[in-house]
Amino acid sequence: MATAHNSAEKGDFAKTVLMPGDPLRAKYIAENFLTEARLVNEVRGMLAYTGSYNGKLVSVMASGMGMPSMGIYSYELFRFYDVENIIRIGTAGAISDNLNLRDVVLAMACATNSNFAAQYRLPGTPAPTASYRLLKTAEEKASLFGKTVHVGTMLCSDMFYDDAASLAEWKKLGVLAIDMESAALYFNAARTGKNALCICTISDCPLRGEECSAEERQNTFNDMIKIALECVK
Repeated sequence: MATAHNSAEKGDFAKTVLMPGDPLRAKYIAENFLTEARLVNEVRGMLAYTGSYNGKLVSVMASGMGMPSMGIYSYELFRFYDVENIIRIGTAGAISDNLNLRDVVLAMACATNSNFAAQYRLPGTPAPTASYRLLKTAEEKASLFGKTVHVGTMLCSDMFYDDAASLAEWKKLGVLAIDMESAALYFNAARTGKNALCICTISDCPLRGEECSAEERQNTFNDMIKIALECVK
């Protein structure tokens, strides 16, 4: 059942899909972590693969940047391809002073400055959250690896270049980090009755002027990938 954005047929995707933002990170994961990986989509360059990890079927597909892009691809996977679990594996900017480059964050909940949830016509402000089962499993798997993860609230923003420079205000509320996709994923999971988790590696610390290179972002950050893969049932 192909869509305008996805040439895969029904059954081409596993029940669990890992979603990096970068198509080249999807390719990197397929080539370095999966066995017998096959390309199932390349429409608009959004590469998707399905293969095996430790004998378990798993897919990986790029989401692109921002909530509109994540909103499209995660919705179609949940609605049209019978995907049950989507785990975002991406990068985020640190807001908390307790985070450093390459630290891993599990987003328990998402604050957002987006108007994405207006479509639901709710008489209040919704609070999109992770699947508790996936969150609990990811924290347990990270502990087995000896990897410390930070669990808390993520800010999901529509803006990469923000004139308001408001990160310091979010910091006061204990927000750990900022990304651009997590809230759309969590809203789509809630609306479709599916499961989602956002696992992010800190790629930059904007309040301190620190950042990883583009190559590091694309080809490393393996801890979050391993944690996500171990969550596959």
